[in-house]
Amino acid sequence: MDLSKDKILKGCGCLSIGFAVMLVGLIILGSLLPDVDEELADDAQQRAQTEQTDKQKEGEPVVNEPLETDPYQELDELIGLNSVKEEVRSLANFVRVQKQREEQGLKVPKLSYHLVFTGSPGTGKTTVARIVARIYKDLGILKKGHSVETDRAGLVAGYVGQTAEKTDSMIAKALDGVLFIDEAYSLVPNGELGGTADYGQEVISTLLKRMEDYRDRLVVIIAGYPNEMKRFIDSNPGLQSRFTRYIDFPDYSSTELVDIFKMYMRKNEYKLAPNAEAFLKERLDYAVAHKDRNFGNARYVRNIFEKAVQRQADRLGGTKGLTTEQLTQLTVEDLSEAFKSATNIK
Repeated sequence: MDLSKDKILKGCGCLSIGFAVMLVGLIILGSLLPDVDEELADDAQQRAQTEQTDKQKEGEPVVNEPLETDPYQELDELIGLNSVKEEVRSLANFVRVQKQREEQGLKVPKLSYHLVFTGSPGTGKTTVARIVARIYKDLGILKKGHSVETDRAGLVAGYVGQTAEKTDSMIAKALDGVLFIDEAYSLVPNGELGGTADYGQEVISTLLKRMEDYRDRLVVIIAGYPNEMKRFIDSNPGLQSRFTRYIDFPDYSSTELVDIFKMYMRKNEYKLAPNAEAFLKERLDYAVAHKDRNFGNARYVRNIFEKAVQRQADRLGGTKGLTTEQLTQLTVEDLSEAFKSATNIK
């Protein structure tokens, strides 16, 4: 009996030692797991970013969920665009009054909420389309108020027959919100007969049918250069009857472009060196005076800002112990290099 007890005790001792070793191993492994999780999370994030980039290259839409902020205030805070703001406010007032007439049993003219935005690149058409979507939600026209942004590449497929399906899929994403089609005129290329023009016509036919099918759930805003958009609308009687309200987006003045540049600086915590603002104004005056129809307006200024920030980083990259002023200040040298590299910016 005593010997067996002794063996049992020895066995328990081995088990205890084994359990302790296993416990230590688990603790060590547990300490490593967070690093593994972080690596997995980083890999997942990189994959998601790559997938998003690939989707954008393939013509996938940009979907903007409605923000909780006040769209009317956002409209008022936009730099310039005074005539655009007036048009949007006028449209909102018209809708409000017609809804009150309807509630009192009065006759209401047939309303079309679809819009044509005309103007050069970078004049705020996409931004205002997002705001209009949320204003329409506030007015009770749309239930959700999101916006889906696309262009020809997002609507046209490789073969006739597939295009209708692709367009339907895009429209489904936009239901209860706004479908924004940039450079819509490219659906009917100028002077092009047959071939790829047929694909564009298939988009238009599908779009017109769905605008009727979902007249209470879908608003379409189309955008592009004024002359091209007129040609596009005139190409189809269905487009003429559904798109009756136009809003023109004027080019920005050089003063407004300076204000937009300063807006980017405020948002990103940068400032201009004492002599840099005059240089910025002079260069933007020149850019506006010598612009062509492809001038990028606010898009041009954004690229100038991004290149100036990169130039500042190159200038300061080898310096340690930088002060807050050095880290936040953009100099004439930074701006000059940014403008030099902006020849092909549109």
